[in-house]
Amino acid sequence: MAEADPARAPEAAGATPVAQAKPRRPWLRWGLMLIVPLALMLGAWFYWQSQQGKVSTDNAYIKQDMVSVSAEVGGPIAEVLVKDGDDVQAGQLLFRIDPEPFRLQIAEANAAIAGAQANVIALSNSPDLTGTDIAAARSDVGFAEARFERVKALRDRGFSTKADFEAAEQAVIQARERVRQAEDRQREASARLASGAAVPGKNPQVAAAEASRATAQLSLRRTEVRSPAAGRIAQADRLQVGQQVVPNLPVLTLVRSNSTYIEANFKETDLADMAVGQRAEIRFDAYPDLVLKGRVASIGAGTGAEFSVLPAQNATGNWVKVTQRVPVRIAIEGQSPRRLIAGLSTEVTVFTEASARR
Repeated sequence: MAEADPARAPEAAGATPVAQAKPRRPWLRWGLMLIVPLALMLGAWFYWQSQQGKVSTDNAYIKQDMVSVSAEVGGPIAEVLVKDGDDVQAGQLLFRIDPEPFRLQIAEANAAIAGAQANVIALSNSPDLTGTDIAAARSDVGFAEARFERVKALRDRGFSTKADFEAAEQAVIQARERVRQAEDRQREASARLASGAAVPGKNPQVAAAEASRATAQLSLRRTEVRSPAAGRIAQADRLQVGQQVVPNLPVLTLVRSNSTYIEANFKETDLADMAVGQRAEIRFDAYPDLVLKGRVASIGAGTGAEFSVLPAQNATGNWVKVTQRVPVRIAIEGQSPRRLIAGLSTEVTVFTEASARR
Protein backbone atom coordinates (compact mmCIF):
# COMPACT_ATOMS: atom_id res chain seq x y z
CA MET A 1 0.00 0.00 0.00
CA ALA A 2 1.50 3.35 -1.01
CA GLU A 3 2.45 5.76 1.65
CA ALA A 4 0.59 9.03 2.03
CA ASP A 5 2.22 12.16 0.76
CA PRO A 6 3.65 13.96 3.82
CA ALA A 7 3.02 17.38 2.17
CA ARG A 8 -0.69 16.71 1.76
CA ALA A 9 -1.15 15.27 5.23
CA PRO A 10 -1.42 18.59 7.12
CA GLU A 11 -3.75 19.99 4.42
CA ALA A 12 -5.98 17.01 4.73
CA ALA A 13 -5.88 17.23 8.47
CA GLY A 14 -6.94 20.91 8.53
CA ALA A 15 -9.73 20.63 5.92
CA THR A 16 -13.38 21.13 6.94
CA PRO A 17 -16.13 18.87 5.67
CA VAL A 18 -18.24 20.26 2.66
CA ALA A 19 -21.85 21.24 3.56
CA GLN A 20 -24.47 19.00 2.08
CA ALA A 21 -26.93 20.57 -0.58
CA LYS A 22 -30.46 21.36 0.57
CA PRO A 23 -33.07 18.97 -0.73
CA ARG A 24 -35.18 20.39 -3.67
CA ARG A 25 -38.91 21.17 -3.35
CA PRO A 26 -40.71 19.75 -6.37
CA TRP A 27 -44.10 20.93 -5.12
CA LEU A 28 -43.08 24.61 -5.70
CA ARG A 29 -42.39 23.99 -9.35
CA TRP A 30 -45.65 22.14 -9.80
CA GLY A 31 -47.47 24.93 -8.01
CA LEU A 32 -46.08 27.57 -10.31
CA MET A 33 -46.96 25.47 -13.32
CA LEU A 34 -50.56 25.37 -12.13
CA ILE A 35 -50.95 28.89 -10.76
CA VAL A 36 -49.64 30.84 -13.78
CA PRO A 37 -52.02 29.28 -16.35
CA LEU A 38 -54.86 29.57 -13.86
CA ALA A 39 -54.12 33.29 -13.37
CA LEU A 40 -54.04 33.83 -17.14
CA MET A 41 -57.35 32.03 -17.50
CA LEU A 42 -58.91 34.09 -14.72
CA GLY A 43 -57.63 37.31 -16.29
CA ALA A 44 -59.05 36.35 -19.67
CA TRP A 45 -62.36 35.42 -18.05
CA PHE A 46 -62.60 38.74 -16.21
CA TYR A 47 -61.74 40.63 -19.44
CA TRP A 48 -64.40 38.69 -21.34
CA GLN A 49 -66.91 39.47 -18.62
CA SER A 50 -66.02 43.16 -18.74
CA GLN A 51 -66.75 43.20 -22.48
CA GLN A 52 -70.18 41.69 -22.16
CA GLY A 53 -73.13 44.04 -22.61
CA LYS A 54 -71.25 46.58 -24.72
CA VAL A 55 -69.67 47.00 -28.13
CA SER A 56 -67.01 49.48 -29.17
CA THR A 57 -65.47 50.90 -32.32
CA ASP A 58 -62.79 53.44 -33.08
CA ASN A 59 -64.09 53.85 -36.64
CA ALA A 60 -66.13 56.86 -35.61
CA TYR A 61 -65.98 60.55 -36.43
CA ILE A 62 -67.57 63.85 -35.48
CA LYS A 63 -70.19 65.01 -37.97
CA GLN A 64 -71.91 68.38 -38.25
CA ASP A 65 -74.66 69.65 -40.54
CA MET A 66 -73.20 71.95 -43.19
CA VAL A 67 -74.94 74.42 -45.50
CA SER A 68 -73.44 75.62 -48.78
CA VAL A 69 -74.13 79.35 -49.06
CA SER A 70 -74.50 80.89 -52.51
CA ALA A 71 -75.87 84.08 -54.01
CA GLU A 72 -79.12 84.08 -56.00
CA VAL A 73 -77.91 86.90 -58.25
CA GLY A 74 -74.61 87.42 -60.01
CA GLY A 75 -72.15 90.27 -59.97
CA PRO A 76 -68.91 91.46 -58.36
CA ILE A 77 -68.59 91.33 -54.57
CA ALA A 78 -68.69 94.86 -53.16
CA GLU A 79 -68.24 94.14 -49.44
CA VAL A 80 -67.24 91.16 -47.26
CA LEU A 81 -68.20 91.13 -43.59
CA VAL A 82 -67.07 87.65 -42.40
CA LYS A 83 -64.03 85.41 -42.53
CA ASP A 84 -63.15 81.79 -41.77
CA GLY A 85 -63.96 80.78 -38.20
CA ASP A 86 -66.43 83.59 -37.48
CA ASP A 87 -69.55 82.69 -35.51
CA VAL A 88 -72.68 84.16 -37.09
CA GLN A 89 -76.36 84.34 -36.24
CA ALA A 90 -79.31 83.52 -38.48
CA GLY A 91 -80.02 86.45 -40.80
CA GLN A 92 -76.62 88.10 -40.27
CA LEU A 93 -75.20 89.83 -43.35
CA LEU A 94 -72.27 87.85 -44.81
CA PHE A 95 -71.36 89.76 -47.97
CA ARG A 96 -72.87 92.20 -50.44
CA ILE A 97 -72.90 92.13 -54.24
CA ASP A 98 -72.68 95.36 -56.24
CA PRO A 99 -76.30 96.66 -56.23
CA GLU A 100 -75.96 99.40 -58.87
CA PRO A 101 -77.06 97.32 -61.91
CA PHE A 102 -80.25 96.32 -60.11
CA ARG A 103 -81.01 99.90 -59.08
CA LEU A 104 -80.81 100.82 -62.77
CA GLN A 105 -83.24 98.01 -63.57
CA ILE A 106 -85.68 99.45 -61.03
CA ALA A 107 -85.36 102.89 -62.66
CA GLU A 108 -86.04 101.37 -66.08
CA ALA A 109 -89.08 99.54 -64.70
CA ASN A 110 -90.41 102.77 -63.18
CA ALA A 111 -90.06 104.47 -66.55
CA ALA A 112 -91.90 101.60 -68.22
CA ILE A 113 -94.72 101.91 -65.68
CA ALA A 114 -95.01 105.65 -66.35
CA GLY A 115 -95.09 105.03 -70.11
CA ALA A 116 -97.77 102.36 -69.77
CA GLN A 117 -99.90 104.60 -67.57
CA ALA A 118 -99.57 107.46 -70.08
CA ASN A 119 -100.69 105.11 -72.85
CA VAL A 120 -103.74 104.17 -70.80
CA ILE A 121 -104.68 107.81 -70.30
CA ALA A 122 -104.17 108.57 -74.00
CA LEU A 123 -106.31 105.61 -75.02
CA SER A 124 -109.02 106.61 -72.56
CA ASN A 125 -109.25 110.04 -74.16
CA SER A 126 -108.90 108.82 -77.74
CA PRO A 127 -111.80 109.57 -80.16
CA ASP A 128 -111.59 105.92 -81.16
CA LEU A 129 -112.75 104.95 -77.67
CA THR A 130 -115.13 107.81 -76.94
CA GLY A 131 -117.21 107.10 -80.08
CA THR A 132 -116.84 110.58 -81.63
CA ASP A 133 -115.54 109.16 -84.89
CA ILE A 134 -118.41 106.67 -85.03
CA ALA A 135 -121.00 109.41 -84.55
CA ALA A 136 -119.42 111.53 -87.28
CA ALA A 137 -119.26 108.57 -89.64
CA ARG A 138 -122.88 107.70 -89.02
CA SER A 139 -123.84 111.31 -89.70
CA ASP A 140 -122.00 111.08 -93.01
CA VAL A 141 -123.94 107.91 -93.80
CA GLY A 142 -127.23 109.69 -93.22
CA PHE A 143 -126.22 112.62 -95.43
CA ALA A 144 -124.98 110.28 -98.18
CA GLU A 145 -128.17 108.20 -98.10
CA ALA A 146 -130.37 111.33 -98.27
CA ARG A 147 -128.42 112.64 -101.25
CA PHE A 148 -128.65 109.24 -102.91
CA GLU A 149 -132.43 109.25 -102.55
CA ARG A 150 -132.65 112.73 -104.13
CA VAL A 151 -130.42 111.76 -107.04
CA LYS A 152 -132.41 108.58 -107.58
CA ALA A 153 -135.70 110.49 -107.64
CA LEU A 154 -134.30 112.97 -110.14
CA ARG A 155 -132.97 110.18 -112.32
CA ASP A 156 -136.31 108.43 -112.30
CA ARG A 157 -137.83 111.66 -113.74
CA GLY A 158 -135.01 112.05 -116.17
CA PHE A 159 -133.37 115.05 -114.55
CA SER A 160 -130.17 113.32 -113.42
CA THR A 161 -127.42 111.54 -115.23
CA LYS A 162 -126.24 108.03 -114.66
CA ALA A 163 -122.87 109.35 -113.43
CA ASP A 164 -124.51 111.43 -110.69
CA PHE A 165 -126.53 108.39 -109.61
CA GLU A 166 -123.46 106.15 -109.41
CA ALA A 167 -121.48 108.82 -107.51
CA ALA A 168 -124.25 109.14 -104.91
CA GLU A 169 -124.43 105.37 -104.56
CA GLN A 170 -120.65 105.14 -104.08
CA ALA A 171 -120.74 107.90 -101.45
CA VAL A 172 -123.21 105.82 -99.39
CA ILE A 173 -120.95 102.75 -99.61
CA GLN A 174 -117.88 104.76 -98.51
CA ALA A 175 -119.75 106.37 -95.60
CA ARG A 176 -120.88 102.98 -94.33
CA GLU A 177 -117.29 101.66 -94.61
CA ARG A 178 -116.05 104.58 -92.51
CA VAL A 179 -118.60 103.64 -89.81
CA ARG A 180 -117.33 100.06 -89.83
CA GLN A 181 -113.71 101.19 -89.56
CA ALA A 182 -114.56 103.54 -86.67
CA GLU A 183 -116.30 100.70 -84.82
CA ASP A 184 -113.25 98.44 -85.37
CA ARG A 185 -110.96 101.11 -83.95
CA GLN A 186 -113.21 101.45 -80.93
CA ARG A 187 -113.13 97.71 -80.26
CA GLU A 188 -109.33 97.69 -80.63
CA ALA A 189 -108.92 100.59 -78.20
CA SER A 190 -111.24 98.92 -75.72
CA ALA A 191 -109.16 95.73 -75.97
CA ARG A 192 -105.96 97.65 -75.25
CA LEU A 193 -107.54 99.16 -72.16
CA ALA A 194 -109.17 95.94 -70.97
CA SER A 195 -107.81 94.05 -67.96
CA GLY A 196 -107.22 90.32 -68.24
CA ALA A 197 -108.43 87.61 -65.89
CA ALA A 198 -104.91 87.18 -64.45
CA VAL A 199 -104.73 90.83 -63.32
CA PRO A 200 -108.33 92.00 -62.97
CA GLY A 201 -108.81 95.75 -62.87
CA LYS A 202 -105.33 96.53 -64.22
CA ASN A 203 -104.08 97.24 -67.70
CA PRO A 204 -101.80 94.42 -68.94
CA GLN A 205 -99.03 96.83 -69.98
CA VAL A 206 -99.03 98.46 -66.56
CA ALA A 207 -99.12 95.05 -64.85
CA ALA A 208 -96.14 93.82 -66.93
CA ALA A 209 -94.10 96.93 -66.08
CA GLU A 210 -94.92 96.57 -62.38
CA ALA A 211 -93.89 92.90 -62.49
CA SER A 212 -90.54 93.92 -64.00
CA ARG A 213 -90.05 96.44 -61.21
CA ALA A 214 -90.89 93.82 -58.55
CA THR A 215 -88.33 91.44 -60.10
CA ALA A 216 -85.66 94.15 -60.05
CA GLN A 217 -86.48 95.02 -56.43
CA LEU A 218 -86.20 91.34 -55.45
CA SER A 219 -82.83 91.09 -57.19
CA LEU A 220 -81.68 94.21 -55.35
CA ARG A 221 -82.60 92.67 -51.99
CA ARG A 222 -80.76 89.49 -52.94
CA THR A 223 -77.50 91.39 -53.39
CA GLU A 224 -77.26 91.19 -49.59
CA VAL A 225 -76.44 87.55 -48.79
CA ARG A 226 -77.37 86.61 -45.23
CA SER A 227 -76.73 83.56 -43.07
CA PRO A 228 -79.53 80.97 -43.33
CA ALA A 229 -78.86 79.73 -39.78
CA ALA A 230 -76.63 80.21 -36.77
CA GLY A 231 -73.23 78.59 -37.10
CA ARG A 232 -69.55 79.01 -37.94
CA ILE A 233 -68.10 80.18 -41.26
CA ALA A 234 -65.80 77.81 -43.18
CA GLN A 235 -64.21 77.73 -46.65
CA ALA A 236 -64.65 81.46 -47.15
CA ASP A 237 -61.37 81.95 -49.02
CA ARG A 238 -63.24 82.84 -52.24
CA LEU A 239 -64.91 85.81 -50.56
CA GLN A 240 -62.80 88.64 -51.96
CA VAL A 241 -63.90 92.15 -52.89
CA GLY A 242 -64.18 92.32 -56.68
CA GLN A 243 -64.58 88.56 -57.09
CA GLN A 244 -67.28 87.75 -59.66
CA VAL A 245 -70.10 85.70 -58.14
CA VAL A 246 -72.01 83.19 -60.26
CA PRO A 247 -75.65 82.67 -59.20
CA ASN A 248 -76.29 79.50 -57.18
CA LEU A 249 -72.58 78.57 -57.06
CA PRO A 250 -71.46 78.03 -53.42
CA VAL A 251 -68.94 80.58 -52.19
CA LEU A 252 -68.68 79.50 -48.53
CA THR A 253 -69.82 76.81 -46.10
CA LEU A 254 -71.78 77.32 -42.89
CA VAL A 255 -71.39 74.72 -40.12
CA ARG A 256 -74.66 74.78 -38.19
CA SER A 257 -74.61 75.32 -34.45
CA ASN A 258 -76.02 72.56 -32.20
CA SER A 259 -75.91 70.05 -35.05
CA THR A 260 -72.99 67.91 -33.83
CA TYR A 261 -73.34 64.13 -33.73
CA ILE A 262 -71.13 61.07 -34.04
CA GLU A 263 -71.17 58.68 -36.96
CA ALA A 264 -69.83 55.36 -35.70
CA ASN A 265 -69.26 52.52 -38.17
CA PHE A 266 -69.91 49.29 -36.27
CA LYS A 267 -69.24 45.81 -37.58
CA GLU A 268 -72.34 43.94 -38.63
CA THR A 269 -71.55 41.35 -35.95
CA ASP A 270 -71.94 44.06 -33.27
CA LEU A 271 -75.52 44.91 -34.18
CA ALA A 272 -77.29 41.86 -32.75
CA ASP A 273 -78.21 43.52 -29.44
CA MET A 274 -77.96 47.18 -30.48
CA ALA A 275 -81.12 49.29 -30.47
CA VAL A 276 -82.10 52.94 -30.72
CA GLY A 277 -82.03 54.69 -27.35
CA GLN A 278 -79.18 52.72 -25.77
CA ARG A 279 -76.55 54.61 -23.81
CA ALA A 280 -73.19 55.39 -25.36
CA GLU A 281 -69.84 56.70 -24.20
CA ILE A 282 -67.70 58.85 -26.47
CA ARG A 283 -63.95 59.46 -26.20
CA PHE A 284 -61.92 61.76 -28.42
CA ASP A 285 -58.42 61.29 -29.79
CA ALA A 286 -57.88 65.06 -29.75
CA TYR A 287 -59.06 65.39 -26.12
CA PRO A 288 -57.89 62.29 -24.21
CA ASP A 289 -59.42 63.49 -20.92
CA LEU A 290 -62.84 64.29 -22.40
CA VAL A 291 -65.61 61.71 -22.12
CA LEU A 292 -69.15 62.56 -23.26
CA LYS A 293 -72.40 60.69 -22.89
CA GLY A 294 -74.70 59.93 -25.77
CA ARG A 295 -77.54 57.83 -27.11
CA VAL A 296 -78.03 55.70 -30.19
CA ALA A 297 -80.16 57.96 -32.41
CA SER A 298 -80.45 55.74 -35.47
CA ILE A 299 -78.99 52.69 -37.14
CA GLY A 300 -78.17 52.97 -40.83
CA ALA A 301 -80.47 51.48 -43.45
CA GLY A 302 -77.52 49.98 -45.33
CA THR A 303 -73.83 49.30 -45.07
CA GLY A 304 -71.25 51.82 -46.10
CA ALA A 305 -70.34 49.72 -49.15
CA GLU A 306 -73.96 49.64 -50.29
CA PHE A 307 -74.11 53.44 -50.56
CA SER A 308 -70.65 53.90 -52.03
CA VAL A 309 -70.18 55.42 -55.49
CA LEU A 310 -69.01 52.05 -56.83
CA PRO A 311 -70.78 49.28 -54.87
CA ALA A 312 -68.91 45.99 -54.61
CA GLN A 313 -69.85 43.40 -57.23
CA ASN A 314 -69.66 39.89 -55.77
CA ALA A 315 -70.96 37.97 -58.78
CA THR A 316 -67.47 36.90 -59.87
CA GLY A 317 -65.67 33.78 -58.72
CA ASN A 318 -63.09 35.83 -56.78
CA TRP A 319 -65.50 36.64 -53.98
CA VAL A 320 -64.03 37.03 -50.50
CA LYS A 321 -66.32 37.54 -47.51
CA VAL A 322 -65.57 40.81 -45.73
CA THR A 323 -67.19 41.94 -42.51
CA GLN A 324 -69.37 44.91 -43.39
CA ARG A 325 -69.79 48.03 -41.33
CA VAL A 326 -73.05 49.86 -40.70
CA PRO A 327 -73.17 53.58 -39.81
CA VAL A 328 -74.78 54.26 -36.44
CA ARG A 329 -75.69 57.81 -35.46
CA ILE A 330 -74.90 58.75 -31.88
CA ALA A 331 -76.59 61.82 -30.43
CA ILE A 332 -74.46 63.72 -27.91
CA GLU A 333 -76.13 64.52 -24.60
CA GLY A 334 -75.36 67.82 -22.93
CA GLN A 335 -72.91 70.51 -23.93
CA SER A 336 -69.26 69.72 -24.58
CA PRO A 337 -66.74 71.83 -22.64
CA ARG A 338 -64.44 71.68 -25.66
CA ARG A 339 -65.18 72.77 -29.20
CA LEU A 340 -66.05 69.78 -31.35
CA ILE A 341 -64.65 69.98 -34.86
CA ALA A 342 -66.13 68.05 -37.75
CA GLY A 343 -64.02 65.11 -38.82
CA LEU A 344 -62.23 64.45 -35.51
CA SER A 345 -61.68 60.78 -34.66
CA THR A 346 -63.54 59.27 -31.71
CA GLU A 347 -64.03 55.96 -29.94
CA VAL A 348 -67.61 54.99 -29.20
CA THR A 349 -68.85 52.38 -26.75
CA VAL A 350 -72.53 51.40 -26.82
CA PHE A 351 -73.98 49.62 -23.79
CA THR A 352 -76.28 46.99 -25.23
CA GLU A 353 -77.62 45.42 -22.02
CA ALA A 354 -81.32 45.81 -21.24
CA SER A 355 -80.67 48.52 -18.66
CA ALA A 356 -78.78 50.67 -21.18
CA ARG A 357 -81.99 52.37 -22.32
CA ARG A 358 -82.75 53.77 -18.91
